[in-house]
Amino acid sequence: MTHQFDPGPVAEPFRSLAQDYPGAEAYPADAFRVEWGPIFHRGRLDSSARVLVVGQDPAASEDVTRRILVGAAGHRIQGFLAKLGIDTSYVMINTFLYSVYGQQGGERHKEDAAIVAYRTRWLEALLAGGAIEAVIALGALADDAWTQYLIRAPSAAGLPYAHITHPTQPESSSGGDARRLAAATSALLANWNAALQHLHPQIAQPDVRRPLVPYGSAWAAGDLAEIPEQDLPPGLPAWMRSPAAWAQRTGSTPAQKRATITVTIPAGS
Repeated sequence: MTHQFDPGPVAEPFRSLAQDYPGAEAYPADAFRVEWGPIFHRGRLDSSARVLVVGQDPAASEDVTRRILVGAAGHRIQGFLAKLGIDTSYVMINTFLYSVYGQQGGERHKEDAAIVAYRTRWLEALLAGGAIEAVIALGALADDAWTQYLIRAPSAAGLPYAHITHPTQPESSSGGDARRLAAATSALLANWNAALQHLHPQIAQPDVRRPLVPYGSAWAAGDLAEIPEQDLPPGLPAWMRSPAAWAQRTGSTPAQKRATITVTIPAGS
């Protein structure tokens, strides 16, 4: 069987960006999990991407796979892109290279010059070819990152843009309460529907031309989409592209939990 894979940032200008990335001097260890290394992107780096997605920061599964947005949030945004007719012609980067440590870590450092400068280099490289037709920001920090970029590159303001609710905001905001979760999910999907209505007619070269099918008030079959094998490094097993929570930070103390990711193969994989 032949397997597709992503070789990573091997061509310029991305090779140089991957060689020259900031560490703890820009991302202080009391606010970011720098010990797990930077996670740069997911998707196309060959100028074929039509949609640019800006996320927030890596999660545990992403520290393992070395690509962003591969868990539940990734499957949800993959489904969103599919509704736009975009199956593979996308590229994703995060607001932060490293996982945020503590609730306010990102907020405290979202305007730090070194963080903004390096992220700007990535955005400039991704937009240089002129193939990007739309930009999507997942959550408030990503929206802020794009807004900061426009100050430096006002010409990019002409790109169709949508700031949408972060894919896992319902879970993070509901505190385990089922009714709050349902209400937050309904609100997220309404927000996403508005963004789809805005973006769908502006994608001139989708991978597949599909009529726009909006979300309902809850997640339905088909709303989530698989992450393509070609998005991940070679040799990773298929279950690492699963939406199951197969990677968890574990430990009895904050230090142990910070230093430990427990990987459990999902049942049936």
